[in-house]
Amino acid sequence: MRALRVALLRELRIGPLWRLRDADSADAVDDGCAVEVEREATGPVEAEAAPLSPRQIERAPTPSPPGGVEPPPAQTRREPIAENDPERDARIHLLDWEALEAEIRDCRNCRLHEQRRQAVPGIGDREASWMFIGEGPGSEEDRRGEPFVGPAGKLLDAMLAALSLERAKDVYIANAVKCRPPMNRTPATNEVESCRPFLRRQIELVRPKVLVALGRPAAQTLLETEVRINAVRGKPFTYEGIPVVVTYHPAYLLRNPSDKGKAWEDLCLARRIVSEHGNH
Repeated sequence: MRALRVALLRELRIGPLWRLRDADSADAVDDGCAVEVEREATGPVEAEAAPLSPRQIERAPTPSPPGGVEPPPAQTRREPIAENDPERDARIHLLDWEALEAEIRDCRNCRLHEQRRQAVPGIGDREASWMFIGEGPGSEEDRRGEPFVGPAGKLLDAMLAALSLERAKDVYIANAVKCRPPMNRTPATNEVESCRPFLRRQIELVRPKVLVALGRPAAQTLLETEVRINAVRGKPFTYEGIPVVVTYHPAYLLRNPSDKGKAWEDLCLARRIVSEHGNH
C-alpha cells in the first residue's frame, strides 16, 4: 500500500521525489504518510517545526511579515464591514442541511449576488472527518455550482487521492464565501462576514475531526486574525474546539510547485490529527 501511494505521488507530481522512511526509523509510522520529500539541492532546507498538540494553541498569533518569502496580500476593494445581525445569525444556526443550502442559494446579503450565476454551498460527505475550506468560487465553480472543479480542484483531488481520500467519501469541501468575487479577486471583509454564519453552520453540521484551511483568506476566516501562510503552516490551531491545519491553496501550488512538498507535510499533520482523534 505504501509503494502504491508513493507511485501515485510521483505520477501526480504532488511533490518533488518521495521516498519511504527507513522502516527501522524510530519515527516511521504506518499512517499512510510515512514518506518524506527528497528535496532538490537548490539551497538550504528550512527546518520542519515540531508538531504541536491542538490543545497547545487556540488562536493564531499575529506574525511579523517574513522577508520576501510570500507575496503581500492582494489589494481588495474597500467595503463597509457587514453589520452584525444577531437575528439572521440565530436563524441560520437552526437550519438543517436542505434549508441551509437553500438559504445560501437565495442569499442577497452582500453585493456578490449581483454578478454570480449561482451560489456554491459546498459538496461532499456531510459526516466527514475531513473538512477543507477554500477562499471562494472561481469562474468554473460559478458555472457548475460546485467548489474546486477547475485546475486547482484537479490538484486538490490528486492530493486527496494520495491520502486515500475522495470528495464524496469522508471529505466535505466548502468556501469562506459562497459567491464568486468579480475577476476572481480576494473576497472583501464584508463579504466574508456575510457568509460567516453559513460556514459556521456547515462546520457545526459536519462536525469534522480536522479543518484544513486552503490559503490565507480561508485561514483568516477560521482563525479570525491576519496571518501569513509561511508563519502558521505546520502547526495546528483550533476553531470551536476543532483542530485547524493551514496550508497553501491549490491554485498557489500550481504557480509555485516547489511548495507542494510543504503542502504534503501539512496534510500529513492533518492525517495524524484525524488518526489521534480516532484513538480517543
